[in-house]
Amino acid sequence: MTERKPPGVPFESWVDKQIRDAQARGEFERLPGAGEPLPAEVDSTYDELWWVKRKMAREGLAVLPPALALRKEAEDALAAAYAAPSERIARKIVEDVNVKIRDMMFKPPPGPPLGKKPYDVEEVVREWRRLRTDVRGPEA
Repeated sequence: MTERKPPGVPFESWVDKQIRDAQARGEFERLPGAGEPLPAEVDSTYDELWWVKRKMAREGLAVLPPALALRKEAEDALAAAYAAPSERIARKIVEDVNVKIRDMMFKPPPGPPLGKKPYDVEEVVREWRRLRTDVRGPEA
């Protein structure tokens, strides 16, 4: 709809005419979701960015400040290190995330502080060994 509203024509009647003309041309037929109810909102409070959030969820996107994203990544890395199949892989996971943590500590981005320090690799490996012993027993 590139046509502009003519001067002197009330806005509402001009919009109504545009809609009627589009209906007459069949431009509203076979639209996705036609005849289906709108999805029910779990939260009844109005959020003016609801459509942005829904689009991001559909596209699998998330936006966190860099420090919070790294904090989440560090926690996931620690859990992955504890579940790693070998000590070498556990060390690699922790060393890789420590590089990112150190980078952010010395070059902080805007936003909330990271609130994390690099993990002690030896301490993580000791815990990894303990978890392995607890699961498989002392003779493993």
